[in-house]
Amino acid sequence: MPNDPLAPERNRKQADGGREEAEHSRQDSEQERGLAEQHRISEESARSEAEKFRRLAEEARETRDQHREAREVARQERERLREARETGRAAVGEAQAGAEAARGAAVDAMRATAETLLAALEQMRVVEEMRRTLRDIKDMSKLHTH
Repeated sequence: MPNDPLAPERNRKQADGGREEAEHSRQDSEQERGLAEQHRISEESARSEAEKFRRLAEEARETRDQHREAREVARQERERLREARETGRAAVGEAQAGAEAARGAAVDAMRATAETLLAALEQMRVVEEMRRTLRDIKDMSKLHTH
């Protein structure tokens, strides 16, 4: 077949076919590299987004913890205020009882003072009556002596 007149044409077609195949293979490889690069970029972007969400979730947890602590502080403050109100109410009750006892003692003291004044008045009346009687006796004795 060395003298085959179609051999150069066939060789040329085979070479062209090989070149086309190589070109397709190169293009396929180029496309695969492009897809691989796109996948790499997409994965990088997904990792970046996942990291952002992780940071946001961590910030949300920290904020939630801070709010929980603030609520606990507020609850403790409300409890202290409730205890202070109870202590205040008890003190008011004791003060009212003390005031009632003081009022009762003041009334008793006023009654005792009034009774003392009445007794003093009665004694003054008796003394006055005795003076009159003594004057009358004195006057009578002057009359009898003269």
